[in-house]
Amino acid sequence: MTARVLIVDDEPDIQELLEITLKKMSLQSSCANNLASARELLAHNTFNLCLTDMRLPDGDGLSLVKLIQQEYPRLPVAVITAHGSTEAAIKAMKAGAFDFVSKPVDLQKLRDLVNAALRLTTEPAAVNKTQRTTVTITGNSLAASRLREQIERLARSQAPVFISGESGSGKELAARAIHLQSARCEAPFVAVNCGAIPAELMESELFGHLKGSFTGADKDKNGLFQTAQGGTLFLDEVADLPLHMQVKLLRVLQEKAVRPVGSQQELPTNVRILSASHKNLLEEIEHRNFRQDLYYRINVIELAVPPLRERRDDIEELSHSILRKIAIENRVETASLDAEALRCLCNYDFSGNVRELENILQRAAALCEHNLILTEHLELQTWTSAAALSHTDKFSQTVKAKTHNAFDIDGNFCLERHLEIIERDIISMALEQTRWNKTAAAKKLGMSFRSFRYRLKKLEIE
Repeated sequence: MTARVLIVDDEPDIQELLEITLKKMSLQSSCANNLASARELLAHNTFNLCLTDMRLPDGDGLSLVKLIQQEYPRLPVAVITAHGSTEAAIKAMKAGAFDFVSKPVDLQKLRDLVNAALRLTTEPAAVNKTQRTTVTITGNSLAASRLREQIERLARSQAPVFISGESGSGKELAARAIHLQSARCEAPFVAVNCGAIPAELMESELFGHLKGSFTGADKDKNGLFQTAQGGTLFLDEVADLPLHMQVKLLRVLQEKAVRPVGSQQELPTNVRILSASHKNLLEEIEHRNFRQDLYYRINVIELAVPPLRERRDDIEELSHSILRKIAIENRVETASLDAEALRCLCNYDFSGNVRELENILQRAAALCEHNLILTEHLELQTWTSAAALSHTDKFSQTVKAKTHNAFDIDGNFCLERHLEIIERDIISMALEQTRWNKTAAAKKLGMSFRSFRYRLKKLEIE
């Protein structure tokens, strides 16, 4: 059955250009000059894609995007924006638009957009079904279910997504799940840790280089943007990008083209950008470590991955899944958890989240006998002590001294006021040692950023 596209635009030239392009792609099209006509056509016909201008005689394309999201949620809608109006495109994508194309319309980009959108209405190839089953968010808790729903919704868009969450919570897993459920699932998923690339090699790694462009460049090399062509590029720990690279990345996202090192020409790119960081980007902006304009470009939609302590109902299922994975990798029988060991895991606060759970079970599986993991094999107490020591002995000793100062209990003593003084001193000390980086101070004190911010307000610490 031939796919149908709804074109909503009041400019005859644009309508004709889109109709001819779609006809050459063996697609049918219907045209509407305004919002009222578009609503009428949507009510009486079935479409596989909608292309709408942002400026219409009786309203704007944004209201049509919102209408389609509410009443036809399975219909991809892409917006046509004026050249350079990135802000309008971002608003549309936040509202649920699949993607955007700028005027004057680049026909190749338009064809790529249409093909990607139409793939959403077809079943992905069998090989990708197999892949998808290996990348899932494990667990039946409310938090895990909500995360899976958000991933499914985000997979139907081309909007840049910023994935926030603590270290080890599964941000890359969420990114892979978005990719494998998207229209780009048959193209590459390329993940890069921005903090692991030396600053002097970063431009070459991301954008590629030409032979002879610098010492050691003995041949042309494709960058990660070219490697991910047609697919998804996942920028992990994006907050670690140096400022000069943030400027170059911003330009690539705006122009959808890269310039390899040593080249005078830009190469068009067709990649979806997903990024992540355990850092608070707004705080990084405040400390001038991250560009605000880049933040708004990569954070069109934010996906928050919950920490494991907010998914305690999933710990049992996660543990069994991890133990099966360990057994397959080592070609041994799957180890099982003793009831008391499982209870200890479910009551444990995983500061390292799922990654820490994996490490604990990996060690326990190696230590246990007869494939039965007991509480002592988990070594949770040892693990906690080691984690506590990693926060610098000096800080721990100073805290201990603060909380054990001698004082007299007289008739004017107030325990609550005394504890507030100690808490204020310790929080101030943590802030001073982290140069007033609130995220780092909260981590040093072993608390969530939200809890830390609440205490700052309560204790009136400026």
